[in-house]
Amino acid sequence: MTASSDQSANDNWTVQRILEWTTGFLKQKGVESPRLEAELLLAHARKCPRIRLYTDFAVLLTDDERTEMRQMVQRRAKREPLAYIVGIREFYGRPFEVTAAVLIPRPETEVLVDECLELIPRDEDREIVEVGFGSGCICITIAKQRPSCSIVATDLSEKALDVAARNVLKHEVGDRITLLTGDTLIPLLSTGRRFDGLVSNPPYIRLDERDSLQPELSDHEPSEALFSGVDGLDVVRRIVEQSKSILKPGAFIALELDPAQCNTVRQLLQDSGFENVF
Repeated sequence: MTASSDQSANDNWTVQRILEWTTGFLKQKGVESPRLEAELLLAHARKCPRIRLYTDFAVLLTDDERTEMRQMVQRRAKREPLAYIVGIREFYGRPFEVTAAVLIPRPETEVLVDECLELIPRDEDREIVEVGFGSGCICITIAKQRPSCSIVATDLSEKALDVAARNVLKHEVGDRITLLTGDTLIPLLSTGRRFDGLVSNPPYIRLDERDSLQPELSDHEPSEALFSGVDGLDVVRRIVEQSKSILKPGAFIALELDPAQCNTVRQLLQDSGFENVF
């Protein structure tokens, strides 16, 4: 999208042409799903629904749209995640603001939310605690899906708190969500409060896996939300140990993990007195 020996500055950059050029360029840079990402970037630059691109194939971009698209494509070519570039990621059918301060919500985590919703009655008051709220997508989704539920959520990152607070405000659940900064459950250990359940998508990647990850993950998402010691379970161990002091009898604990870690964590939970571990 810049002037070169084979593309003059006076070329007409239509929606179709920019889509085709961007798709090829992102493919060369190793981006997965380059056509989809080209569409998402262009829709963001034009501030229109994706479907509108196909009815506007012959439309010329404005100078401002071209400038914004050029800047975004350059960022994506450096393997910065798309979600950080456009500033939004959908989770459970709702838009969440994301920045480089928080982990990008993923479909796998929707499964974790589904498991929690199975354990939380729809019309009964429940108090849940979340460790590592990040963008706030888990606690906010639970609050939206279970209107009688309140959640206290913790995170080590002050920057994450800013992002999550904006998402809480956007989704209008501030009356039922309390966000606290601090390591794991430490902010709650001296309060005497007891909860009906605990949910967490903790850091669980082994340190020796860093070099095998896609650059979008290893180079851009916050390391403290990804990596957790030699076996990936340092934070999980702290959560399990601390949870005994803040969970009510019969409370649940739901964790997102690498499937290869499940047997180890199952034994860890059983050794800590948890029953019905699966």
